[in-house]
Amino acid sequence: MKRIQLLVFIVLTLATVTPAFAQDYFPDIPGYKTLACDLHTHTVFSDGMVWPTVRIDEARRERLDAIAISDHIEYQPHKADLPTNHNRPYEVAKQLAVEKNVLLIKATEITRDTPPGHYNALFLEDIDLLDTPKFMDVIEEANKQNAFVFWNHHAWKGEDRGKWSDLQTTLYEKKWLHGMEVANGGSYYPSAHKWCLEKNLTMLGNSDIHAPASDDPYTAEKHRSVTLVFAKERTVESITEALRAGRTAVWFENQVIGRQQYLKPLFDGCVTVAKAHYQKNSTLFFELTNKALIDVQLERTGKSGPSEITIPARSSVIVTAKLPNGKKTVNLSYRASNFLIAPEKGLPVEFSVTSH
Repeated sequence: MKRIQLLVFIVLTLATVTPAFAQDYFPDIPGYKTLACDLHTHTVFSDGMVWPTVRIDEARRERLDAIAISDHIEYQPHKADLPTNHNRPYEVAKQLAVEKNVLLIKATEITRDTPPGHYNALFLEDIDLLDTPKFMDVIEEANKQNAFVFWNHHAWKGEDRGKWSDLQTTLYEKKWLHGMEVANGGSYYPSAHKWCLEKNLTMLGNSDIHAPASDDPYTAEKHRSVTLVFAKERTVESITEALRAGRTAVWFENQVIGRQQYLKPLFDGCVTVAKAHYQKNSTLFFELTNKALIDVQLERTGKSGPSEITIPARSSVIVTAKLPNGKKTVNLSYRASNFLIAPEKGLPVEFSVTSH
């Protein structure tokens, strides 16, 4: 009996201290846990190719902290085989999600031709109430349920058809639109990135996966597009709060996209600079270490150090830099070109290296 009680205590203790799965990819930032989330996925209940529980197994295998199963309301090509029940995908998957320690978010995709386009609504109570003809009525009902609504892949049919229009302005002014997909699957949308910065909308990046997920291990270049959520805790409630506060970044291919206030601490957690381990005349030799699953790309903006540096994922490189005359420290100024704080604008970073 005592052994059973001890086992239960250990299990409950581990459950309370479970680290974010995203630790496999990116570190936490001060004050927040970094969670890897895919908030746009599909199953056979709309136009996907897998049962909802498969999405949970994939998320666990890929070390995702949270997913949203967001099947289309209006588009159900398997309707002849599966009766319409928009809440059913969540109900099917929720128990396995608990068992696999994957946070599952109840969601749907609101599907209209572009314009107005496709929108995801997260944290819903009853998806069936959104099954109504008028687009604005659907968005209003989602907001009545206190949903987080974001505009999906706005330019998937071209920038002109996906342009910001009076309709988006109305949604924005009513506070019914809260974010945009800056990346969807294999596409990055600079216009969405720019609009999120201008209008203080939350940036998201998601897979929009329909087919079964690959079982290949993640690499810096090959992985599903995800939203990095900087949450106070690893809970659905904390994800909700973080999305509403705009504390996100997007991991897309070998890039991280987001606001400077979050990319800077994320970069600082990824890259560390060691004290010089060797000095030859005025030249210092030191190591830069990268803890994250991204090949960090640096371009010099100052006068010291190599013109370009690439620090491979989960690796270190030896770098040389010359000391200024009479100094024991060299200051290096770079731009992290694949940490995008705006379209085509990398994150400015600085290092100080001291002689040994």
